[in-house]
Amino acid sequence: MSLILNIDTATEKASLCLAKNGEPLSLMHNDRQQEHAAWLHVAIKTMLQDANHQIKDINAIAVTAGPGSYTGLRVGMASAKGFCYALNIPLITENTLYVMAFAATQQVKRSNVLFCPMIDARRMEVYGALYGEGLQEIIAPSAIILDERSFATELANDKIIFFGSGSKKWQQLIHDPNAGFEDIGTDAGHLSVLSYQKFLQEKFTDIIYCEPVYIKEFHSYNKK
Repeated sequence: MSLILNIDTATEKASLCLAKNGEPLSLMHNDRQQEHAAWLHVAIKTMLQDANHQIKDINAIAVTAGPGSYTGLRVGMASAKGFCYALNIPLITENTLYVMAFAATQQVKRSNVLFCPMIDARRMEVYGALYGEGLQEIIAPSAIILDERSFATELANDKIIFFGSGSKKWQQLIHDPNAGFEDIGTDAGHLSVLSYQKFLQEKFTDIIYCEPVYIKEFHSYNKK
């Protein structure tokens, strides 16, 4: 049996999920990005009380490691590491874009498509990645400067579903029939499924050396 507290503060909307064996027991959201830090610990206390559990009952902490909001990532990671250290329990981390792609596979009932989660960065930049239907990585998470030629090679061969906060500005640029856009909801409930899999496989993250995935290096992805 595993009781895992899942934390996602990487983007505009923060969420928490207390899950038993990968099944959510309680889920909470915060839509005010600037209040993630103040909201997090109060919400954890409330969530545990509502689920009739104590903090000592938790077997592991999972957190989205990034990319995403610089401040949000620090808030989530610092809290997760603090709990793990104090409770002597394992830490599980997952890439934010991978969690988003997993959420898309649960919500888009179409075959033979690729999934491209995008998180808005600045100007025409996004944090993005490209995944197959089985969540195999085709383009690794990176900072992408969008222009009309972006993803030209991939769109010539496959249909791609773009989604996330960064996809809105991309939608204004691209007019390829193989480019589709969806409104995909992602929260810590999706992280709970992935974290349970890692828990069973004992794929834990080193508490001392782990840090958020900021992706500070910006790369232009301009294929012709």
